[in-house]
Amino acid sequence: MTQSPFSRPTTFGAYGGVYAPETLMASLIELEAAWTESRMDLSFQSELNHLLETYAGRATPLHHAKRLSKALGLELWLKREDLLHTGAHKINNSLGQALLAKRMGKTRILCETGAGQHGVATATVCALLDLQCVVYMGAVDAARQQPNVQRMKLLGADIQIVEQGQSTLKDAINEALRAWVGDPGAHYLIGSALGPHPFPTIVAEYQSVIGREAHGQFDAAVGGLPDAVIACVGGGSNAIGLFRGFLEHSSVDLIGVEAGGQGIFEGGHAARFQGGRPGILHGCETYLLQDINGNILPTSSISAGLDYPAVGPEHAALHELKRASYVSCSDQEALEGFRRLARLEGILPALESSHALGWVIANSKRFEGQRIILNLSGRGDKDLKSVTDLLGEQL
Repeated sequence: MTQSPFSRPTTFGAYGGVYAPETLMASLIELEAAWTESRMDLSFQSELNHLLETYAGRATPLHHAKRLSKALGLELWLKREDLLHTGAHKINNSLGQALLAKRMGKTRILCETGAGQHGVATATVCALLDLQCVVYMGAVDAARQQPNVQRMKLLGADIQIVEQGQSTLKDAINEALRAWVGDPGAHYLIGSALGPHPFPTIVAEYQSVIGREAHGQFDAAVGGLPDAVIACVGGGSNAIGLFRGFLEHSSVDLIGVEAGGQGIFEGGHAARFQGGRPGILHGCETYLLQDINGNILPTSSISAGLDYPAVGPEHAALHELKRASYVSCSDQEALEGFRRLARLEGILPALESSHALGWVIANSKRFEGQRIILNLSGRGDKDLKSVTDLLGEQL
């Protein structure tokens, strides 16, 4: 048997792996080596932690949503990742990977973005660390996320609009990977816990600060453990970041909420665990939406950040192990989540996070009297036009 060039396992059970062109293998091996070394380098960890605290704004608070809790008959706590600099959890990973890129002597960063939050976070840290930034974004997503496109341009990023396919996140990742094949000397700063090894593990580790903090904060504020932790799942970085803080506690239910779109049986959606099956996309084996011939199916969601046909491989493994459960929230339920949080708590959530909220609201009787942590992964400024257009007089 040929020995793997990687120093760590490349799979999560049957999922994950390294499905990448030969051109990128040297870059992936270099990345894994640099990341492994950085984990043991106290000066690197100190610099990252310092920037997370003084630049990004960690630790984020754990907020007891008292009015919404009372309305739903449960105890709801919100992990406020929306309060981070750039408005979402994405900066946790962007800072870590950008520092890794500098450690490897890279000066050019490639990235993809859907809702724009990862693109903004990456453009931000590139400005901070004097790195060139190229962002690939689908034309459909760029049109519905104009505020984030403008922010990226102001931060000095080169925005490459992708017109191919559905012109959404999947197509942006396609083009970013293609660009990396053509320029393996650059660093591809992937935004979610997917792609070829070591990306899923690196991103999950950088986002695991969410779960560690939430665990300690809940114990200090309430005592003990929550009954469930809940997060939206697109690629899955914010969810796996929260889940990792509670994986070892079997009494805590881990619940990921996918985009149900117009309804699982009524139209387009992006619920991989309810309509998909195992396959390979963007460098890893995982659950994805595909037809009987293996062609990727179109997706649909009001949220650009959840409109992706595959999911991170660690989530696929947790699903198979039955350690986490994955459910879906429709567009209309997500809009109700957005509206209720705004009216009852004075918080405008991102449409991604609104899916987790909308599902909890629709299923509140299931959690009657229980204590829940929900990851509020981003703020909703970027989604205001979409929300106001869709809700109209219901606002």
